[in-house]
Amino acid sequence: MKVLIRGAGVAGLTLAHELAARGAGVTVVERRQGLAGSASWAAGGMLAPWCERESAEEAVLTMGRTAAGWWDAALPGHVIRNGTLVLAPPRDRGELDRFARRTGGHRIVDAAAIEALEPDLAGRFGRALFFAGEAHLDPRLALRALQAKLAVLGVRFAFGYGAVYGPQDADAEADCTGTAARRPGLRAVRGEMLLLRCRDVSLARPVRLLHPRFPVYVVPRADNLFMVGATMVESAATGPVTARSVMELLNAAYALHPAFGEAEIVEAGVGLRPAYPDNLPRVEHEGRRFSVNGLYRHGFLLAPAMVRQAADLIFAHCPKPVEGALS
Repeated sequence: MKVLIRGAGVAGLTLAHELAARGAGVTVVERRQGLAGSASWAAGGMLAPWCERESAEEAVLTMGRTAAGWWDAALPGHVIRNGTLVLAPPRDRGELDRFARRTGGHRIVDAAAIEALEPDLAGRFGRALFFAGEAHLDPRLALRALQAKLAVLGVRFAFGYGAVYGPQDADAEADCTGTAARRPGLRAVRGEMLLLRCRDVSLARPVRLLHPRFPVYVVPRADNLFMVGATMVESAATGPVTARSVMELLNAAYALHPAFGEAEIVEAGVGLRPAYPDNLPRVEHEGRRFSVNGLYRHGFLLAPAMVRQAADLIFAHCPKPVEGALS
Protein backbone atom coordinates (compact mmCIF):
# COMPACT_ATOMS: atom_id res chain seq x y z
CA MET A 1 0.00 0.00 0.00
CA LYS A 2 1.15 3.52 -0.81
CA VAL A 3 0.03 6.36 1.45
CA LEU A 4 0.55 10.08 0.96
CA ILE A 5 0.66 12.13 4.18
CA ARG A 6 0.36 15.89 4.07
CA GLY A 7 2.01 17.63 7.01
CA ALA A 8 5.26 16.89 8.88
CA GLY A 9 4.20 17.93 12.36
CA VAL A 10 3.72 15.46 15.18
CA ALA A 11 0.53 14.01 13.66
CA GLY A 12 2.08 13.47 10.23
CA LEU A 13 5.33 11.95 11.45
CA THR A 14 3.72 9.64 14.00
CA LEU A 15 1.22 8.45 11.38
CA ALA A 16 4.08 7.83 8.96
CA HIS A 17 5.80 5.74 11.62
CA GLU A 18 2.66 3.74 12.37
CA LEU A 19 2.01 3.02 8.68
CA ALA A 20 5.62 2.24 7.81
CA ALA A 21 5.85 -0.16 10.77
CA ARG A 22 2.85 -2.01 9.30
CA GLY A 23 4.46 -2.34 5.88
CA ALA A 24 3.07 0.61 3.95
CA GLY A 25 5.06 2.75 1.57
CA VAL A 26 4.80 6.34 2.79
CA THR A 27 5.50 9.74 1.31
CA VAL A 28 5.31 12.84 3.54
CA VAL A 29 4.74 16.23 1.91
CA GLU A 30 5.29 19.44 3.87
CA ARG A 31 4.82 22.99 2.54
CA ARG A 32 7.52 24.33 4.87
CA GLN A 33 11.19 23.91 4.02
CA GLY A 34 11.78 21.77 7.12
CA LEU A 35 10.35 20.70 10.45
CA ALA A 36 10.69 24.10 12.12
CA GLY A 37 7.78 26.51 12.30
CA SER A 38 4.91 24.16 13.07
CA ALA A 39 2.80 24.14 16.23
CA SER A 40 4.62 20.91 17.15
CA TRP A 41 7.94 22.75 17.01
CA ALA A 42 6.72 25.21 19.66
CA ALA A 43 5.23 22.52 21.93
CA GLY A 44 6.19 21.77 25.51
CA GLY A 45 6.51 18.02 25.01
CA MET A 46 4.77 17.09 28.26
CA LEU A 47 3.34 13.57 28.40
CA ALA A 48 1.10 14.47 31.31
CA PRO A 49 -2.35 12.87 30.98
CA TRP A 50 -3.27 13.19 34.65
CA CYS A 51 -2.38 16.89 34.81
CA GLU A 52 -4.22 17.62 31.57
CA ARG A 53 -7.37 16.06 33.04
CA GLU A 54 -7.71 19.21 35.16
CA SER A 55 -9.17 21.06 32.16
CA ALA A 56 -9.70 18.29 29.59
CA GLU A 57 -12.17 15.47 29.04
CA GLU A 58 -11.68 11.96 30.41
CA ALA A 59 -10.80 10.84 26.87
CA VAL A 60 -7.54 12.80 27.07
CA LEU A 61 -6.50 10.81 30.13
CA THR A 62 -7.63 7.50 28.62
CA MET A 63 -5.80 8.00 25.32
CA GLY A 64 -2.80 9.77 26.81
CA ARG A 65 -1.84 7.04 29.27
CA THR A 66 -0.10 5.05 26.52
CA ALA A 67 1.78 7.97 25.00
CA ALA A 68 5.03 7.66 26.96
CA GLY A 69 5.24 3.96 26.10
CA TRP A 70 4.69 4.66 22.39
CA TRP A 71 7.40 7.31 22.28
CA ASP A 72 9.75 5.11 24.31
CA ALA A 73 9.33 2.27 21.83
CA ALA A 74 9.64 4.52 18.77
CA LEU A 75 12.56 6.64 20.05
CA PRO A 76 14.40 4.89 22.88
CA GLY A 77 16.17 7.31 25.18
CA HIS A 78 14.07 10.37 24.37
CA VAL A 79 11.41 10.02 27.06
CA ILE A 80 12.28 11.29 30.55
CA ARG A 81 10.08 9.67 33.18
CA ASN A 82 10.59 11.99 36.14
CA GLY A 83 6.95 12.94 36.67
CA THR A 84 5.42 16.41 36.98
CA LEU A 85 5.52 18.78 39.95
CA VAL A 86 2.57 21.16 40.43
CA LEU A 87 3.09 24.17 42.69
CA ALA A 88 1.26 27.30 43.77
CA PRO A 89 2.39 30.41 45.66
CA PRO A 90 1.11 30.51 49.27
CA ARG A 91 -1.53 33.11 48.39
CA ASP A 92 -2.92 30.78 45.71
CA ARG A 93 -3.06 27.61 47.80
CA GLY A 94 -6.73 27.28 46.89
CA GLU A 95 -5.68 26.74 43.27
CA LEU A 96 -3.59 23.76 44.33
CA ASP A 97 -6.56 22.29 46.22
CA ARG A 98 -8.79 22.81 43.19
CA PHE A 99 -6.22 21.18 40.89
CA ALA A 100 -5.98 18.20 43.24
CA ARG A 101 -9.76 17.72 43.26
CA ARG A 102 -9.95 17.71 39.46
CA THR A 103 -7.10 15.27 38.86
CA GLY A 104 -5.81 11.89 39.97
CA GLY A 105 -2.53 10.03 39.86
CA HIS A 106 -0.78 12.38 42.29
CA ARG A 107 0.34 12.57 45.88
CA ILE A 108 0.59 15.62 48.10
CA VAL A 109 4.18 16.44 49.08
CA ASP A 110 5.57 18.83 51.69
CA ALA A 111 8.52 21.22 51.63
CA ALA A 112 11.04 18.48 52.44
CA ALA A 113 9.78 16.31 49.58
CA ILE A 114 9.83 19.28 47.20
CA GLU A 115 13.48 19.88 48.13
CA ALA A 116 14.29 16.22 47.55
CA LEU A 117 12.65 16.31 44.11
CA GLU A 118 13.93 19.73 43.06
CA PRO A 119 16.80 20.98 45.28
CA ASP A 120 16.87 24.39 43.59
CA LEU A 121 13.32 25.05 44.79
CA ALA A 122 14.20 24.41 48.44
CA GLY A 123 12.45 26.74 50.85
CA ARG A 124 10.32 28.38 48.18
CA PHE A 125 7.13 26.29 48.42
CA GLY A 126 5.55 24.46 51.32
CA ARG A 127 3.22 22.12 49.48
CA ALA A 128 2.89 20.58 46.02
CA LEU A 129 1.31 17.81 43.97
CA PHE A 130 3.64 15.21 42.49
CA PHE A 131 2.43 13.19 39.47
CA ALA A 132 5.03 10.42 39.48
CA GLY A 133 3.64 8.55 36.46
CA GLU A 134 4.09 11.38 33.97
CA ALA A 135 6.95 12.08 31.57
CA HIS A 136 8.26 14.55 29.03
CA LEU A 137 10.48 14.83 25.96
CA ASP A 138 12.08 17.55 23.87
CA PRO A 139 9.72 17.98 20.88
CA ARG A 140 12.39 19.28 18.53
CA LEU A 141 14.81 16.46 19.23
CA ALA A 142 11.96 13.96 18.96
CA LEU A 143 10.73 15.29 15.61
CA ARG A 144 14.24 15.27 14.14
CA ALA A 145 14.92 11.76 15.44
CA LEU A 146 11.60 10.50 14.13
CA GLN A 147 12.29 11.94 10.69
CA ALA A 148 15.71 10.29 10.64
CA LYS A 149 14.23 6.93 11.65
CA LEU A 150 11.49 7.20 9.04
CA ALA A 151 14.06 7.85 6.33
CA VAL A 152 15.80 4.62 7.32
CA LEU A 153 12.43 2.84 7.11
CA GLY A 154 12.06 4.04 3.53
CA VAL A 155 9.67 6.94 4.08
CA ARG A 156 10.14 9.64 1.45
CA PHE A 157 9.98 13.35 2.32
CA ALA A 158 9.18 16.32 0.09
CA PHE A 159 9.60 19.73 1.71
CA GLY A 160 8.57 23.04 0.21
CA TYR A 161 5.68 21.68 -1.85
CA GLY A 162 2.04 22.78 -1.86
CA ALA A 163 -1.20 20.84 -1.65
CA VAL A 164 -1.15 19.62 -5.27
CA TYR A 165 2.16 17.77 -4.98
CA GLY A 166 2.34 14.05 -4.34
CA PRO A 167 2.57 10.65 -6.03
CA GLN A 168 -0.34 10.02 -8.38
CA ASP A 169 -0.55 6.31 -7.56
CA ALA A 170 -1.19 6.65 -3.81
CA ASP A 171 -3.78 4.24 -2.44
CA ALA A 172 -4.71 6.60 0.40
CA GLU A 173 -4.12 10.21 1.38
CA ALA A 174 -3.97 11.52 4.96
CA ASP A 175 -4.25 15.19 5.82
CA CYS A 176 -2.28 16.06 8.96
CA THR A 177 -1.81 19.76 8.23
CA GLY A 178 -3.41 21.16 11.40
CA THR A 179 -4.94 24.63 11.07
CA ALA A 180 -4.02 24.74 7.38
CA ALA A 181 -6.56 22.00 6.68
CA ARG A 182 -9.52 24.37 7.15
CA ARG A 183 -11.87 21.55 8.07
CA PRO A 184 -15.45 22.35 9.19
CA GLY A 185 -15.50 23.42 12.83
CA LEU A 186 -11.72 23.55 13.13
CA ARG A 187 -10.30 26.67 14.75
CA ALA A 188 -6.87 27.96 15.65
CA VAL A 189 -5.81 28.46 19.27
CA ARG A 190 -2.71 30.60 19.56
CA GLY A 191 -0.06 29.52 22.03
CA GLU A 192 2.96 31.64 22.98
CA MET A 193 6.19 30.44 24.50
CA LEU A 194 9.64 31.56 25.59
CA LEU A 195 12.85 29.61 25.46
CA LEU A 196 15.13 30.78 28.27
CA ARG A 197 18.72 29.91 29.13
CA CYS A 198 19.34 30.04 32.87
CA ARG A 199 22.56 28.59 34.23
CA ASP A 200 21.61 29.10 37.87
CA VAL A 201 18.56 26.85 37.97
CA SER A 202 18.33 23.11 37.45
CA LEU A 203 15.05 21.20 37.18
CA ALA A 204 14.61 17.46 36.67
CA ARG A 205 11.00 17.57 35.46
CA PRO A 206 8.30 19.91 34.18
CA VAL A 207 6.95 22.24 36.86
CA ARG A 208 3.49 23.79 36.68
CA LEU A 209 2.95 26.97 38.65
CA LEU A 210 -0.72 27.63 39.29
CA HIS A 211 -2.34 31.04 39.30
CA PRO A 212 -6.05 31.92 39.03
CA ARG A 213 -5.49 33.91 35.83
CA PHE A 214 -2.23 32.75 34.35
CA PRO A 215 -1.02 29.20 35.14
CA VAL A 216 2.36 28.49 33.56
CA TYR A 217 4.59 25.51 32.94
CA VAL A 218 8.38 25.41 32.88
CA VAL A 219 9.93 22.46 31.04
CA PRO A 220 13.67 21.73 31.35
CA ARG A 221 15.72 20.95 28.27
CA ALA A 222 19.40 20.33 27.63
CA ASP A 223 22.10 23.02 27.79
CA ASN A 224 20.46 25.03 30.61
CA LEU A 225 17.40 25.73 28.46
CA PHE A 226 13.84 26.01 29.76
CA MET A 227 10.64 26.23 27.76
CA VAL A 228 8.11 28.53 29.45
CA GLY A 229 4.57 28.45 28.14
CA ALA A 230 0.95 28.84 29.09
CA THR A 231 -1.07 31.07 26.84
CA MET A 232 -4.21 29.91 25.05
CA VAL A 233 -5.60 32.72 22.91
CA GLU A 234 -8.63 32.19 20.68
CA SER A 235 -6.94 33.71 17.68
CA ALA A 236 -5.48 32.69 14.32
CA ALA A 237 -3.03 35.61 14.32
CA THR A 238 0.46 34.52 13.34
CA GLY A 239 2.30 37.63 14.47
CA PRO A 240 5.11 37.69 17.03
CA VAL A 241 4.67 37.16 20.75
CA THR A 242 3.02 40.14 22.42
CA ALA A 243 4.80 42.27 25.02
CA ARG A 244 2.11 41.40 27.56
CA SER A 245 2.63 37.67 27.09
CA VAL A 246 6.41 38.04 27.40
CA MET A 247 6.01 39.96 30.67
CA GLU A 248 3.54 37.48 32.11
CA LEU A 249 5.65 34.46 31.17
CA LEU A 250 8.78 36.07 32.62
CA ASN A 251 6.96 37.09 35.79
CA ALA A 252 5.73 33.54 36.26
CA ALA A 253 9.21 32.11 35.73
CA TYR A 254 10.58 34.64 38.21
CA ALA A 255 7.92 33.61 40.74
CA LEU A 256 9.14 30.03 40.41
CA HIS A 257 12.76 31.07 40.99
CA PRO A 258 14.29 34.59 41.07
CA ALA A 259 17.30 33.39 39.07
CA PHE A 260 15.09 33.41 35.98
CA GLY A 261 15.28 37.19 36.22
CA GLU A 262 18.81 36.93 34.85
CA ALA A 263 17.96 34.36 32.16
CA GLU A 264 18.72 34.92 28.49
CA ILE A 265 15.72 35.01 26.16
CA VAL A 266 16.84 32.63 23.44
CA GLU A 267 13.55 32.51 21.54
CA ALA A 268 10.00 33.85 21.69
CA GLY A 269 7.65 31.76 19.59
CA VAL A 270 4.03 31.34 18.54
CA GLY A 271 2.18 28.18 17.55
CA LEU A 272 -1.35 27.89 16.13
CA ARG A 273 -2.88 24.73 17.55
CA PRO A 274 -5.84 23.13 15.74
CA ALA A 275 -8.94 22.47 17.83
CA TYR A 276 -12.51 21.35 17.23
CA PRO A 277 -15.37 22.79 19.33
CA ASP A 278 -15.03 20.05 21.98
CA ASN A 279 -11.20 20.38 22.04
CA LEU A 280 -10.88 16.65 21.25
CA PRO A 281 -9.04 15.24 18.22
CA ARG A 282 -10.75 13.43 15.38
CA VAL A 283 -9.88 10.88 12.72
CA GLU A 284 -12.21 11.38 9.77
CA HIS A 285 -12.36 9.92 6.29
CA GLU A 286 -14.26 10.07 3.03
CA GLY A 287 -13.40 7.25 0.69
CA ARG A 288 -9.63 7.00 0.59
CA ARG A 289 -9.02 10.47 1.98
CA PHE A 290 -8.33 10.61 5.71
CA SER A 291 -7.75 13.34 8.26
CA VAL A 292 -6.03 13.41 11.66
CA ASN A 293 -6.62 16.78 13.26
CA GLY A 294 -7.75 18.75 16.29
CA LEU A 295 -4.92 17.71 18.64
CA TYR A 296 -5.24 21.12 20.34
CA ARG A 297 -2.64 21.44 23.13
CA HIS A 298 -2.15 17.67 23.41
CA GLY A 299 -0.16 16.90 20.27
CA PHE A 300 2.61 14.70 21.62
CA LEU A 301 0.29 13.25 24.25
CA LEU A 302 -2.56 12.15 21.97
CA ALA A 303 -0.88 11.62 18.59
CA PRO A 304 0.09 7.98 19.32
CA ALA A 305 -3.50 6.93 20.09
CA MET A 306 -4.93 8.89 17.17
CA VAL A 307 -2.52 7.55 14.55
CA ARG A 308 -3.14 3.97 15.65
CA GLN A 309 -6.83 4.63 15.02
CA ALA A 310 -6.07 6.27 11.69
CA ALA A 311 -3.80 3.43 10.55
CA ASP A 312 -6.50 0.89 11.41
CA LEU A 313 -9.00 2.82 9.28
CA ILE A 314 -6.60 3.22 6.36
CA PHE A 315 -5.86 -0.49 6.19
CA ALA A 316 -9.55 -1.36 6.64
CA HIS A 317 -10.78 0.93 3.86
CA CYS A 318 -7.86 0.50 1.48
CA PRO A 319 -7.28 -3.26 1.75
CA LYS A 320 -4.31 -3.68 -0.54
CA PRO A 321 -2.26 -6.82 0.29
CA VAL A 322 0.99 -6.12 2.08
CA GLU A 323 3.72 -8.74 2.29
CA GLY A 324 5.71 -8.58 5.50
CA ALA A 325 6.16 -5.53 7.71
CA LEU A 326 8.98 -3.24 8.66
CA SER A 327 10.29 -3.33 12.21
